[in-house]
Amino acid sequence: MKVDLTAKPYNLDGEGIKWVEETIANMSDEEKIGQLFINMGAERTEEYLTDILNNYHIGGVRYNPGKAEEVYEQNRILQENSKIPMLIAANTESGGNGACTDGTYVGHEIKIAATNDKKYAYELGRISGVEAAAIGCNWSFAPIVDLLRNWRNPIISTRTWSADVDQTIELSLEYMRGIQESGIAPAAKHFPGDGIDERDQHLSAAPNHYDVEEWDATFGKVYGSLFDAGLPSIMAGHIALPSYVRHFNPEATIQEANMPATLSKEILTDLLRGKMNFNGVVVTDASHMVAMTSVMKRKDMLPQAIAAGSDLFLFFNDPDEDFQWMMEGYKNGVITEDRLTEALTRILGMKAMLGLHKKEKTEILPSKEAAMAKIGLEENVKVAEEVADKAITLVKNNENIFPISAESKKRVLLVDVKGTSGGFGALIGNNEKPSAKFKELLEAEGFEVSIWESAEERINRLPAEERQAELRNVYAQKRPISELTDNYDLIINLAVVNPNTDQRVQWPASKGTPDIPFYVHEVPTIFVSLQAPFHLADVPQVQTYINAYDAKEVTMKALIEKMLGRSEFVGVSPVDAFAGFEDTRF
Repeated sequence: MKVDLTAKPYNLDGEGIKWVEETIANMSDEEKIGQLFINMGAERTEEYLTDILNNYHIGGVRYNPGKAEEVYEQNRILQENSKIPMLIAANTESGGNGACTDGTYVGHEIKIAATNDKKYAYELGRISGVEAAAIGCNWSFAPIVDLLRNWRNPIISTRTWSADVDQTIELSLEYMRGIQESGIAPAAKHFPGDGIDERDQHLSAAPNHYDVEEWDATFGKVYGSLFDAGLPSIMAGHIALPSYVRHFNPEATIQEANMPATLSKEILTDLLRGKMNFNGVVVTDASHMVAMTSVMKRKDMLPQAIAAGSDLFLFFNDPDEDFQWMMEGYKNGVITEDRLTEALTRILGMKAMLGLHKKEKTEILPSKEAAMAKIGLEENVKVAEEVADKAITLVKNNENIFPISAESKKRVLLVDVKGTSGGFGALIGNNEKPSAKFKELLEAEGFEVSIWESAEERINRLPAEERQAELRNVYAQKRPISELTDNYDLIINLAVVNPNTDQRVQWPASKGTPDIPFYVHEVPTIFVSLQAPFHLADVPQVQTYINAYDAKEVTMKALIEKMLGRSEFVGVSPVDAFAGFEDTRF
């Protein structure tokens, strides 16, 4: 399949095309195979980075964020020591904090969508681009363009815009416009589309079950619109699309039909390249995820990903093994000469599109002083404050409880609501209890605030020999209702539930205690989700429910202002926060 470097997304002139062709012609087999790999660095030392470059000839990196100065130095070392300019990627899904830890968090995509103003999608892209480019990034694994159609899906819970196709297109294009202003190539993800299955491809298979017509009208429309706008790259997810495999191959076995897209010729070559005419770069999602690793032996999986139509392979497991297995796949014909040349042409074509071939190695990054001056700017923090103010969504307001005041609701009980501990969500989520900061903010307004200590927390502090007796008595934690009604004027539940295999609230064993909101008709009760937007499914009895989308201090401050009546609730839910249930509405 010929790659047209004169067409979008590359739009290269003769000089750029010549550089791509001559670079490929002068590469050794080892250098060609190395270009297929995107590494995640184990450390940032010069010795480690130069060893990776010299031994494996990698095409790029996607690193984990660190301080801006550390990341800048890492990227400077990589670019100055690489024979071919590097693609350096970050996950700027929610702001410049995806590129460096001192970058600006603007908001998860669902929070941006809840502002009901597309300018904040542009601002998310713009701020991400300014801060990431300053420290040497030139590629972003964003925007996320999955459609949140299944409220049980634990992975894209807050990490995508919407359930609506047109809104997803509009906001994705605005994000692209913003980030490309800084010379960063966006990679939309996760093709062919997450948000339909309720499972997590990090941990198991999680196919997209839409039929051909429904996929064309939803995910197909989203990606097609982005391709028309010149999207330079996509990330292929380990997500099967059985309907389209069977469309192109009616004789496909069940196993073949459920092959993840990253390993499926029908999805990446027949659908993406053939039917949709996508000319840009395809990178796999991370290669340690079970939906990919469980399908076949890793030594077969590596070359199969390239043979199927992926151009770049995300992350080594063991560099020596993976490099050897990819090379063997090339030498034994799994990766054909034409397929390798096609992948290399796209990889180098995107590097030329970014102008990397025109710069001296020492000039690819801006000066360090100029770079640091662009991180965490006050004007960008102001945008994050605006987003928090405009996004917070009053989903259910059956009691008309607002505004609250220290005069009418002085005695407040805060209750932390938990989800399943551990898992992928615990790594990427906010594990701090929000109640401490919320208590501080309410007390500054004159409220008397207590924080409920659960039976589990209390028992865990006991000596080991006393715990068993207490655990056996856990169901005896119930108390008279008067202990609530006589001591509290308001109870606020604060939920920060990290996705694991689900995003569900996990209630304690001690039924009838304040950490389960049974008391909604006894004491005025507010339930606030500070992450997942679908908790009404687990607390349908709650009469006042708010989605705030994160537990950042800026968000909690904005929430207090709204509760006190100083600011209006104006957020518009981009998903069905009632989770499709009738009982969540009354």
